[in-house]
Amino acid sequence: MPSTSDTRSSTRSPLAAPAPLASLLDLVPVVPVVVVDELDTAVPIARALVEGGLPVIELTLRTPVALDAIRAIAAEVPEIVLGAGTVVTPAQAREAQDAGAQFLVSPGATPALLEAMLATGLPFLPGTATVSEVLAVLEAGLSEMKFFPAEASGGAPFLKAISSPVPAARFCPTGGITAASAASYLALPNVGCVGGSWLTPADAVRAGDWARVTQLARAAADLRGA
Repeated sequence: MPSTSDTRSSTRSPLAAPAPLASLLDLVPVVPVVVVDELDTAVPIARALVEGGLPVIELTLRTPVALDAIRAIAAEVPEIVLGAGTVVTPAQAREAQDAGAQFLVSPGATPALLEAMLATGLPFLPGTATVSEVLAVLEAGLSEMKFFPAEASGGAPFLKAISSPVPAARFCPTGGITAASAASYLALPNVGCVGGSWLTPADAVRAGDWARVTQLARAAADLRGA
């Protein structure tokens, strides 16, 4: 996602674009990463997260109902900052924007995908997993990015190791992070937030136990001051 402190002009790279949304990395300590299998659960999930103090959702484009779920949340839960995750093709970037997504998240960052996400005008977090990928995203004029899959790619020790040689990069690590390990990431100077899938357990969603989702969201929201 383009840094909000990064002032760009038309003389810079075509990859430069203003962000209409404040830095996602500073909104909440944990961005809920949500997979919606049944459309009728989308709005209750979003409302439960808001009630728990996490007014942000990254809804992944992994199921046939994902775009419809984004449309439903955009229409019925306007107070949530609504994102589309697992954006892996240029077409998905456009479709997510048309459905009402306010930001995009990708697991990787090819040149074509970067161009497509920038073309939407939405803030976004391109995925990185190596130092070379981080440098490529920085060269594209972007300073905020996803680190994925976080645990499998070296976890908090990796991000700590690159914080000095690559201080300009800030991350939302996602993948394998739990309620127990999130604090170790959030303590790092180059981490603004983490992505968490533990906030919407499959059994709670199946049972419609939105109080449990709210409870988990409330605990995650408190991690900023932990």
